[in-house]
Amino acid sequence: MTASALTTAPPRTAVRRPGISPRRAGWIRRAPLLPALIFLIIVTQLPFIATLVISFTRWNALDPRHRGWAGFANYKEVFTDQRLRESVLTTIILTVSVVLISLMIGLGIALLLNRSFFGRGIVRTLMIAPFLIVPVAAALLFKHGIYNPVYGLFNGALTGFWHTFGLGNNPPQPDILTVHPKIAVEAELIWQWTPFMMLILLAGLQSRDPEVMEAAHVDGAAPWQMFRYITLPHMRRYLELSALLGTIFIIANFDSVFTITSGGLGTANLPYTIYETFYASHDYGLASAQGVVVVVGSLIIATFALRVVSSLFTEEVGR
Repeated sequence: MTASALTTAPPRTAVRRPGISPRRAGWIRRAPLLPALIFLIIVTQLPFIATLVISFTRWNALDPRHRGWAGFANYKEVFTDQRLRESVLTTIILTVSVVLISLMIGLGIALLLNRSFFGRGIVRTLMIAPFLIVPVAAALLFKHGIYNPVYGLFNGALTGFWHTFGLGNNPPQPDILTVHPKIAVEAELIWQWTPFMMLILLAGLQSRDPEVMEAAHVDGAAPWQMFRYITLPHMRRYLELSALLGTIFIIANFDSVFTITSGGLGTANLPYTIYETFYASHDYGLASAQGVVVVVGSLIIATFALRVVSSLFTEEVGR
């Protein structure tokens, strides 16, 4: 066959079995995914629908005779309850502080781990270890191993510092869980979520164009100038993604508050308040309404996160 014949040959068309419509062929391709989709609907969507229905009912296990339809009364109580408003404020303070501090520390660690040095792989593995620990175990470690006023690591280090510099014979032994309960919870969450931020930001640092960095170095740009004018603009999407994903997870955090402070001393966030409404007050209708409001808020944040992820993938593909 000549070259001209090859160039003029008509393009091949997709071969389709006779008698099968395109719509049916599409369903045949999707058929292997149907069991997983059905299982996902049963596990996630049906319980949410049941929660949504219960949120419109008056259902308190302590008063079973007055069960019935409540309409929007539970949602009205959700938005007018002083205790819930305080938990919303606590959740916002907890989430914002943990996300911002974790981002800053994670960015600093990512910049250090992006450099070449001996044993970098081992150090990276050790740095992500806090994120791999079970949340309840991490909270117990901080509560008993660090914060305990008698044998905790914090007061032990403070005592050693006090005696080393000859500051007196009676070093202070503060009970952190009593004096600064919110800071205690925030410190544990920062310790656990900083590796998560570091992993995403490290991936962003490694996706930088090395030729651009080399050209800036050859032109005499200082490290601070390279970080400000090249690294930070490049890392904007990764910082947004880390902040949004961290916000989604930390808003729903229950383990740390329940384990460290049991929701006392002004540390009760939204998940713990819903837990108290359900298990302590046994008000299933109000607890369901609170849960629906939290889910809707989380979906709004998740929508922004998905947009950031899709735009990030679009930028990577366009390079």
